Amino acid sequence: MSDKNKNKKFIPKPPQKPNFQLWLIVTAVIVLIGITWFNQRSAMIETTQMRFEEMVLSNDVKKVEVIYNQNYVEVTLKEGALQNQRYKDELESQNPFFNPTGPHYKVTVPSVDKFIEKFEALEAKLPEEDQIGYEAHAEESWGNWFGSFGFLLLVFFLFWIMMRRMAGPSGPGGQIFNVGKSKAQLFDAENKVKITFGNVAGLDEAKEEVQEIVEFLKNPSKFTKLGGKIPKGALLVGPPGTGKTLLAKAVAGEAGVPFFTLSGSDFVEMFVGVGAARVRDLFKQAKEKAPCIIFIDEIDAIGRSRGKGQMPGSNDERENTLNSLLVEMDGFGTDTGVIVLAATNRPDVLDSALLRPGRFDRQISIDKPDIVGREAIFKVHLAPIKTNSDIDPKKLAAQTPGFAGAEIANVCNEAALIAARRNKAAVDMEDFQDAVDRVIGGLEKKNKIISPEEKKIVAYHEAGHAVAGWFLEHADPLVKVSIVPRGIAALGYAQYLPKEQFLYQTEQLIDEMCMTLGGRAAEEIIFSKISTGALSDLERVTKMAYSIVSIYGMNDKIGNVSFYDSKGSEYKFDKPYSEATAETIDEEVRKLITAAYDRTKQLLNQRKPELEKLAQELLEKEIIFQSDLENLIGKRPFDKETTYEAFTKKTDKTDDSKAENTADDSSKVSGDDSSDVEESLSEKKD
Repeated sequence: MSDKNKNKKFIPKPPQKPNFQLWLIVTAVIVLIGITWFNQRSAMIETTQMRFEEMVLSNDVKKVEVIYNQNYVEVTLKEGALQNQRYKDELESQNPFFNPTGPHYKVTVPSVDKFIEKFEALEAKLPEEDQIGYEAHAEESWGNWFGSFGFLLLVFFLFWIMMRRMAGPSGPGGQIFNVGKSKAQLFDAENKVKITFGNVAGLDEAKEEVQEIVEFLKNPSKFTKLGGKIPKGALLVGPPGTGKTLLAKAVAGEAGVPFFTLSGSDFVEMFVGVGAARVRDLFKQAKEKAPCIIFIDEIDAIGRSRGKGQMPGSNDERENTLNSLLVEMDGFGTDTGVIVLAATNRPDVLDSALLRPGRFDRQISIDKPDIVGREAIFKVHLAPIKTNSDIDPKKLAAQTPGFAGAEIANVCNEAALIAARRNKAAVDMEDFQDAVDRVIGGLEKKNKIISPEEKKIVAYHEAGHAVAGWFLEHADPLVKVSIVPRGIAALGYAQYLPKEQFLYQTEQLIDEMCMTLGGRAAEEIIFSKISTGALSDLERVTKMAYSIVSIYGMNDKIGNVSFYDSKGSEYKFDKPYSEATAETIDEEVRKLITAAYDRTKQLLNQRKPELEKLAQELLEKEIIFQSDLENLIGKRPFDKETTYEAFTKKTDKTDDSKAENTADDSSKVSGDDSSDVEESLSEKKD
């Protein structure tokens, strides 16, 4: 046996679920057999009293049974009489349940007493040795009884089977008899999670926070001897895809204690009081296995602020569930051996009582990784992929600004699939370039039919973006321009390389607006007409302009005033400013966009030869890179290190980058406000 087979662990097959359809088929067969048996006696052939007398006189009758409570007589023929062709044909053709042992015929009589008198008189005519007599008894009609009550019993039997199945953990009804039981999945020594902190990259600060909780569970005396207490809860907060659930899995793999995991929506049910009952049952199970950890993913499903959106006097099941959770986490009967981890990307909607110390002592912020974090994440996801020697995680990290961990994992997987589709022996840099384009711009539409006029408009539009950004000092350096259709409506896109920064000055935002308007300005300059291709550009510019005027306080007329609601109120029935201020904001935004558009048109008019060269190159090659742009219109005049390679060299200074990020921690409040601007800088779609 090979070593590979020796090391292969035996994984037991999960128990097979009962086949509900098979149960129904068996039940139906049993019912059919029962009905057949019940109807054997009722399947006798009806005959007249006169013919019965003929049978008796012919000495063909073996047995006569008088059912006096049913007013009929059962007649059984002799074996010899059954060989009579007349009886044989009649019984086999008219009786589908023919039974040779009988009874064979049925005689309905108006009066049992009169029938007995006539039968005794009839037998008196026969010799004594041929007289057979009769039997009289009362009998319950099973056929009638089943017709009256059997169907009802059958319904109750099927209902009982369905309820037993629905009461199990795999039932389609979802544990109808155990509706108040917790749905949490338990991971312990028997089914341990295989993910560890080594599988988590780019989250160094967050890992330190949760590692301390794991260390407390493993070695509590280290903290308790100094008077420290174990935290009761930690809340993981961050945008989607940044690794909150992955970090929780790593905690489950490292902690070495029972780990309960479930989603916030698992508490929600249509029945009143079920959510609170499940919370109590969850903590009851957790206390029995303490010390342990409970992980609630997407806790905003039950943790929203109380009182919002509720009708006066109504009963909100979600609020009852939240109240029960608050009491279990920090109430009179709480147990310090249970730690609660929770994750959400909507911390602004959570109830303040849930966020206070004593319930969630720590709020761990997990942001999108910087260039150093992206490099570490790429190294983790590149490990299982067979790659060429030219793959550099630094270059990939610099090429994917604003990407979260889930998006980076998707890029690596897409690159492997693309290389396999091309029958390559290993994944190379070209595959990763195509994978990044696939994630940013969408699926390439190679067969999309575009008229030459539309293609020309798209080429000049993208060339306008590229030229405007090339000659604007604060615009981001260009990486690639493409006019290959991608996604649903993107006919082309330009990819830029934004700097890793948290603060933006007014000049930088204005230059970004001018670069975004370069496509619309180029169309007007070249064709003296405009198209609908600038839809996403105008949307981005409008958001940036309103942010400058009404959020960042960068407008002289509005002043240092911000109307941004950091708490994110769920319902906004009125604006925090007057109608006159709203008109002023709209006017200033319009002035700002108009000034940026005029500036862009002026720049492109001055650089019209470069615009023509770039557009013609795009029409010929469809995709051009930064090096092609330098060959066509010269190097960028503002700084020396704008090339792609020069930017990636900065990633070698890992310690300096970390020091700068630590020094800029105080600026992250305003950096969060500029997240919508930062996201718009990574690519432009048209």
